[in-house]
Amino acid sequence: MSHEAILALNPTAVLVRGETAYDANGDEVAYNASAVAAWDELNDLRRERNSLLAVTDWWASSDLTMTAEQTAYRQALRDITNTYQSLDTVVWPSKPE
Repeated sequence: MSHEAILALNPTAVLVRGETAYDANGDEVAYNASAVAAWDELNDLRRERNSLLAVTDWWASSDLTMTAEQTAYRQALRDITNTYQSLDTVVWPSKPE
C-alpha cells in the first residue's frame, strides 16, 4: 500500500504502518483498505497508459499530421480508464503501423 494512495483517499494521513494510517500529529485515522487497493490498481493502469502515450507523442509533433488511426489509438488510450480499472483486466487497443 503506497503513501500516495492513503493521501489521495484521506489527505490528513501521512504515514502507514501495517493496516493503520496516522496523521501528522501521530493520531490514527481511518481509511478503507479495499479503496486504497483499487486506487493503486487504477494508478498502475494510468502509469502504463501514460507510458504507451509517451511512445507515440512524436506523432503529434507540429511538423507531422497524425493519421486517423493514430488519432483513434491515442484517444482510445486516453479513454482506457473509462472502461478498465486494473492492468489485470485491460484490453489494450492495437497500435497502428
